[in-house]
Amino acid sequence: MTEQRRLFRVFATCNIGYEAFDVLKKRGYEVEVYPEPEPPAKSWIVVKVRSGIDALITTLRDRIDGEVFEAGRGSLKVVAQYAVGFDNIDRAAANRYRIPFTNTADVLTEATAEFALFILGNVARKLCPSERLVRDNRWGIWHPFLPFLGDEVTGKTIAVIGMGRIGQAFIKKAMALDVDFLCYNGGVEDHEYTRKIQEAMDVRFRNGFTPERRTIGYVSFEAALRGADFVSVHVPLVREGEGRNPTYHLFNEKTLRWMKPTAFLVNTARGAVVDEKALVDALREGVIAGAALDVYEREPLPADSPLRDPKLENRVRLFSHFASAGRLTRLSTNPNQGMAGRCVQGVIDVLEGRYGGGPANMPYVVNKEAFTSSA
Repeated sequence: MTEQRRLFRVFATCNIGYEAFDVLKKRGYEVEVYPEPEPPAKSWIVVKVRSGIDALITTLRDRIDGEVFEAGRGSLKVVAQYAVGFDNIDRAAANRYRIPFTNTADVLTEATAEFALFILGNVARKLCPSERLVRDNRWGIWHPFLPFLGDEVTGKTIAVIGMGRIGQAFIKKAMALDVDFLCYNGGVEDHEYTRKIQEAMDVRFRNGFTPERRTIGYVSFEAALRGADFVSVHVPLVREGEGRNPTYHLFNEKTLRWMKPTAFLVNTARGAVVDEKALVDALREGVIAGAALDVYEREPLPADSPLRDPKLENRVRLFSHFASAGRLTRLSTNPNQGMAGRCVQGVIDVLEGRYGGGPANMPYVVNKEAFTSSA
């Protein structure tokens, strides 16, 4: 006899892939998807939640706060975030209403790490300005150093700010460029990981794959910035009062001046980790050489953002929050490979009471503390 499942209602604020929704529909779920590419107004989300949906699928574009959780009182059972970050979700409010929310950590690690490395090379070697010369038919003569030169990455020093999954994956990829690493985490330091990386780099040196021995180690935030030729950012956004190591505007007027005038900043983490006004001033004044950004304080990047200054164009690369945008990473229905698969699996786990029905035991639930025995 076929298992009978309750008809659960799910509303998604964004289309995360038809195949992912088919996974839910095949289980008997009723799925409604906001039809436009733009995010729905918050008032629309509130109306949908108040209508009695069981699950809400969200993105970083949606503000999910106490008003939303109140609208779902007695009916909303889970918020499934299609992202690794969740600073758009009021965690305290979710806990008050005892509504678990999930995210899609792990599956976008490799895609984000490789993207950070790619855009680091892009801004350093001035790939976009070079292509523009060709496309605009302004490439006239070959010359040793005109109209510009890029900067090699090989043999330089990279500071990795944030040594979580993505920061560590970034190091494994960047190691092939024979660089030194300065690591800063702001919390627990994983010395076992850096020991293994050092061993791997020593093997490369002993086998003649690199002419010089390269090193890796933890240092202070200031030492990392002062010593690096490239700074790659991989920290979560933590505002004052939200944790022991706030990262909001971690890069500001003071800390940007710790960097070398020849150094580049790469941010694929969260936009508000960098004070954009201070960054623009640093670029205009020659405090740092350049930047490559995939995230911003306001998204999409406003038309009047000073980051668009044509005078900075050759030194600043601007991308569209694109780091995880690989086909497999974004759309795979396999929860071990794709954000879509992990997102819908989070919904299934909660609604069908898997792992003994306790959200604290569910792997993709973020706010487990609201469901522990002491909560």
